Amino acid sequence: MTSTFPNISISTERLVLRPLDEDDVASLAAMMNDEQVAAWTSVPQPFTEDGARTWITEYAPTQRTEGHGIDFAVTEFLTQRLVGVIQLTKTNWHVRSTELSYIIAPWARGEGYASESALVTAQWLFTDQKFERIELRTAADNTASQQVAQKIGCISEGVLRNACIARARAEDGTWTDVRTDFIVWSLLPEDLEGLGEQLRDGFTSFGDWN
Repeated sequence: MTSTFPNISISTERLVLRPLDEDDVASLAAMMNDEQVAAWTSVPQPFTEDGARTWITEYAPTQRTEGHGIDFAVTEFLTQRLVGVIQLTKTNWHVRSTELSYIIAPWARGEGYASESALVTAQWLFTDQKFERIELRTAADNTASQQVAQKIGCISEGVLRNACIARARAEDGTWTDVRTDFIVWSLLPEDLEGLGEQLRDGFTSFGDWN
């Protein structure tokens, strides 16, 4: 049984989801230093270009080859500009489930890229990879992330109390940890049946990405 994700790219009319590469270092670092990203993720702050390079050349390839998940760079089809990252983590190959998360760069928000990239990833997982469950976790106060989950058809399953560490700016400008709840969402193959219009000819996958 397959226990790793293929090294591929996925495209929609507007976006290409592909492996991160070293040309993404500067843009990835800039994206991860955004205030919203810092508040709702565990990414180290400040996030350096060395950190971005380590993510691209070491962490992401290892995650894929060891079967834990896969990281996609989300880029605009026309400009090839990096606009976000989709991550699949905590993958269980026996259960055929994985956890999905998304980050959109501040220069690309408001375009619907989070829902579009998450939805096409879900379609690829359910069709090409024969997965049976996708899980999302959103911080209780992260309404933007919750709106994306709702938009792509996720079902809220409950709350993990005190399970999330978010961050807030202290008076001296440093970041301080803030404990909050996680909202757990799931997406199953049948949840996409009502989204047929959005999914029709929704993606193309290309193997053996170089």
